Amino acid sequence: MDEDTRYEAVRSRDARFDGEFFFAVETTGIYCRPSCPAVTPKRRNVRFFATAAAAQGSGFRACRRCRPDAVPGSAEWNVRADVVGRAMRLIGDGIVDREGVAGLAARLGYSARQVQRQLTAELGAGPVALARAQRAHTARVLLQTTELPITEIAFASGHASVRQFNDTIREVYAFTPSELRAAATPRGGRGARRAGTPSAGIPLRLAYRGPYQAGLVFDLLESEAVPGVEDIGGPVGRRTYRRSLRLPHGTAIAAVRERPGGGGRPASAARGGGPDPSAGSASTPHRGGWLDARLHLTDPRDLTTAVQRLRRLFDLDSDPYAVDERLGADPRLAALVAARPGLRSPGAADAEELAVRALVGPGEAERLVRRYGKALDAPCGSLTHLFPETAVLAEAEPDGPLGALTAALADGAVRLDPGADRDEAHHALLGLPGLDARTVAVIRTRALGDPDVVPPGVDAPDSWRPWRSYASQHLRAAGELE
Repeated sequence: MDEDTRYEAVRSRDARFDGEFFFAVETTGIYCRPSCPAVTPKRRNVRFFATAAAAQGSGFRACRRCRPDAVPGSAEWNVRADVVGRAMRLIGDGIVDREGVAGLAARLGYSARQVQRQLTAELGAGPVALARAQRAHTARVLLQTTELPITEIAFASGHASVRQFNDTIREVYAFTPSELRAAATPRGGRGARRAGTPSAGIPLRLAYRGPYQAGLVFDLLESEAVPGVEDIGGPVGRRTYRRSLRLPHGTAIAAVRERPGGGGRPASAARGGGPDPSAGSASTPHRGGWLDARLHLTDPRDLTTAVQRLRRLFDLDSDPYAVDERLGADPRLAALVAARPGLRSPGAADAEELAVRALVGPGEAERLVRRYGKALDAPCGSLTHLFPETAVLAEAEPDGPLGALTAALADGAVRLDPGADRDEAHHALLGLPGLDARTVAVIRTRALGDPDVVPPGVDAPDSWRPWRSYASQHLRAAGELE
């Protein structure tokens, strides 16, 4: 998109582009999401940025009305396999906070200077600035949804000191932390925020753009749930999926609620030629939405990582308009896309766990949990264990395909983290005994979040690129693919 097309998206308040870019108004010093309901600024006063971090780095503060930090992530980072895309996925997972820029660079196989240069050249912000924007968002969520002391939130959100935390909040939101917390009170009252105490969990809204076929995602999760680690209950349309999570600093119980509906604008709402002027109007019925979630964390420092893993599991950063436009133009898929707009390609909350489960199947996965899974310190209903670590499985059952896979994952011969090179991981997996092409395709699609995977035996034309994983989901939903 050129800047004139972006301005048309802003003028029409087109929510399809929320998270794809941000705009700032020089006369107010504020940056917003494209769908911001405020009066449209004059074109000459508008600047555009690829990331919130770039807008912040140029001295703009976040709009208090549209909260641009709460938008879905750009789908571009899941599509791209280059160093910038891999870096953005790792930063989203909290690598810079845990391992610094040097750790990020090492995982990418580049020098810190190269990573800084490439990110700054393309996005207008380096890894430190991108991580800082993410920390600010995490801090706002904790301030406005929990009663954690402000000093604890400073470190839980990844800041190195209380002073750094205070400076960041002032620069990004033009509020002190106390003022930012107080600003949430009129909307729900102090009692409403108290519901977000650590014992009750942190309530979240996991935003997505466009239509979302939630029912099919929850159907899949229900069909493959492993007892002890996952459960799902409630009536269809309002089910709640719950699972345990192993995180860098502790553990968590996550609960995500299904939302009814899931229709949306047809694939004819094209993006390539510019935004549909009606897409952001008040009468447009499908502007995106959110899944209600709640996180029970043993360590609040894990909030950002936990949220990103849930977003990958539910494929919440997808761009359904781009997917449906491309696939809906194909005669074989047109009717399927029209019947299920916004169909997603679910990922994984834990990539290594998904790889093991793809290999052994649900029944064997349940046995592994019972025998080798670590018991939760505080079980929550039927959730009693964490899925066993690959190092534990490699030592306990070293033989056969399971032993080969878990050993390769445990020693780093195969990497499935968000910044992994997908082609390298694919070839390494195919080189392991007992892993056939179908299993590797599942791992690449779900664990690595690749949107462009073709299962063996599927005749997929190049015109489906880069969304062939979504095409496979449509064929599967229609019963044309197992």
